[in-house]
Amino acid sequence: MTKDLDTNAEKTWCPGCGNFGILNAFKKAINKLENKGIKQDNIIISSGIGCHGKIFDYVGLSGLYSIHGRSMATVQGIKIGNPKLKVIAFAGDGDAYGEGIAHMIFAAKRNADITIIVHNNGAYALTTGQFSPTSKKGFKGPSRPEGNIEDPINPLSLLLEAGASFVARGFSAKMDHLSDLIVEAVMHEGFSVIDVLQPSVVFNNTYKLYNEITEIVQKPAKSFDEAVKLVKDMKERMPIGVFYNVKKPVFHKELMGDWNPVQNKMSRNERLKKIEEFV
Repeated sequence: MTKDLDTNAEKTWCPGCGNFGILNAFKKAINKLENKGIKQDNIIISSGIGCHGKIFDYVGLSGLYSIHGRSMATVQGIKIGNPKLKVIAFAGDGDAYGEGIAHMIFAAKRNADITIIVHNNGAYALTTGQFSPTSKKGFKGPSRPEGNIEDPINPLSLLLEAGASFVARGFSAKMDHLSDLIVEAVMHEGFSVIDVLQPSVVFNNTYKLYNEITEIVQKPAKSFDEAVKLVKDMKERMPIGVFYNVKKPVFHKELMGDWNPVQNKMSRNERLKKIEEFV
């Protein structure tokens, strides 16, 4: 079934880029979701601007190519328009945690039923490696050749505090594990985010580091405080896996109940009659 997702678009990522791992893990996840009864026609994707955004061209699914930092807002609108759809947004670390951070926080706050997959390479790679919100202190790039003087943000800690009901971290080189994370995130009813450690071989090659320090967490935290502690625990080991998974009321149901604007919309003639009543 994976071949059905392929497109004719030329893949222009750098050879060895972690984005290839995310692409392959996502395709595997789509097949697993189909086995769970989620049809491809009911899966909608969106992406922002950056190296990550090219994944939109490489996966044969319906969706909307969004703009910088707005893919998470785009899929929220799609979900409200047709709640039966499974909606997935791709974003880069600069895209999600820089330009799009307000959209991320409020989507988590309202527990929008969307999945966000963040390609986190710690750099603005498409524009030749400027430092991003998740770049380590001392990171050298065109925008800070002497080294980044800022501490990186902890996006998962921030999103937990904002209200996210599903929080996970993956590593693009562990494709089978990442694929399972994506399936679990999409099946979760509510706001789900996967922060994917994604090495950029040209601007921030972290393969050796992540291969040495990543450690799979077998079970989600039992409490919110434990989850916060888990996502902050990165001194010697880098935990990956599902950190937090709780059930909470979701935004579109709180807003509309069982109403589906696509299925329950008025016919054209009914709309015209309504307009005539007001004119």
